[in-house]
Formats: sequence, C-alpha cells, structure tokens
Amino acid sequence: MGESARTGRRRDDTPAVTPAPPSDLLAAPGYGARRLYQAYLAAWNRHVDPVLTGPQFAVLSAVRTYPGSDQSSLAGAVALDTSTMADLCRRLERRGLIRRVESPHDARRKLLSLTDEGKSVLSQVNRRARRLDKALLDGDDDIDMAALLNALGARWERIAEVDKLR
Repeated sequence: MGESARTGRRRDDTPAVTPAPPSDLLAAPGYGARRLYQAYLAAWNRHVDPVLTGPQFAVLSAVRTYPGSDQSSLAGAVALDTSTMADLCRRLERRGLIRRVESPHDARRKLLSLTDEGKSVLSQVNRRARRLDKALLDGDDDIDMAALLNALGARWERIAEVDKLR
C-alpha cells in the first residue's frame, strides 16, 4: 500500500519486487482516500475490535445519543444508506446489542434503543476507539485533522450529488 517499491523473496528464493503505485494513482484523491480507509480498517481490527465493525460502532453511538429514534432517521447521521442501516440493525439486534420495536404510529418504522449488553460493549469499545483516534490524529497541533477529513467528506458528498461536473 505504500509509495515505494518493496522487495521480498519468491518461492525460488529470488528477490521479488512489488511495484510502487503509478504516479497518476498517487495524484488521485480517491486512491488516497481508499488507502486511508484500508489503513483505518486494519488499525480498527487490530487495536479496537475485530468483530464489531466501525459502522456498527457508529450505529451504537448514534442510538446512545438519540434513543428511541427510528433507524431510517439515524442512517444519515452515520453515513449509511437505509437498506445497509436496516441490515446492520438486524445484525446488532441478533447480537443482543440493540432493541428494535415498531413505532406505535407507523409499523414500518423501527425505533432503536441500546440493551444493557449494548451499553456495556459500546463503553468498552469506545475507550479503545478513542485511543485509536488519538494515535491517528496526533501530530501537527496546528491542524485539526478530524475537522479537515469531515469537511473533505462533506465536500465530496456534495460533488457526488451534482448531475454534471464542470
């Protein structure tokens, strides 16, 4: 995933060279974003939780903050489409981390709340996630990296919505 070529050994014990990414990829923001995301997933799995995914953690955090909200409303808050959110919520419910109940006003709406187990898991994972955040964002104190990444995400979301690029 890095920028420089790496060497290793092949089965026949001759050196193998892994090519460096082409310069046009290194200049492409999507390539950089994908590298960041792949590195984040690897760090999350190693340092936070190999079972609970980042999106699941986001849903648990949103449910903690907005208990009793419906899953469709929370989908946007955690940057998931409604079908992915529904699937993810079903899995969290099967694991006993959230409760989904029908809205008394509309049976199609599922209202969410954390179970006691969900609260406990979220608390434990949250501590490890904050340590990872600190490790990832430490560095130049003049730059608020999280704010920069979120602003970039918002900009890219707006661009994804336009019909035609200039």
